Amino acid sequence: MAEVLTHLNSDGQARMVSVAAKAETERGAVATSRVTLNAAAFAAVRDNAGPKGDALQTARIAAMSAVKRTADLIPLCHPLRLTAIDVDAELLADQSAIVFTVRVQAVDRTGVEMEAMTGASVAALVLYDMIKAVDCTAEIGAIRLLEKWGGKSGHFKRQ
Repeated sequence: MAEVLTHLNSDGQARMVSVAAKAETERGAVATSRVTLNAAAFAAVRDNAGPKGDALQTARIAAMSAVKRTADLIPLCHPLRLTAIDVDAELLADQSAIVFTVRVQAVDRTGVEMEAMTGASVAALVLYDMIKAVDCTAEIGAIRLLEKWGGKSGHFKRQ
């Protein structure tokens, strides 16, 4: 049996669903993104020597800002009462890659998966912008949800 598409009304038009009847619970999500760079760009990021300044710090701050603006960017997302945002950048020298991990928490009636994935996406985009003068071939990939918790659907963790 197919699942009901909750974001469509009886006429098939998009709608923002009501979450009024849902319980407020602590909810969280973790998402990642990956940016693969050439050797020169990776070294510039690692050594904080990029043409636009501290690429990692700028990407981290942009990710936090994006998390807070998700409801403005994703049409059917509800604004949430966020309680925590954490953004880490892991440098993988052997792969010439940066992996951003964004962890978001809220006490609200709906989950924060889109907030975490939006933050991870924007971190990758900002890193690209910060380093494109050194490597316009940098590749953004593997934006994905790693974990979510809270709410009716329970806990999910990617294996």
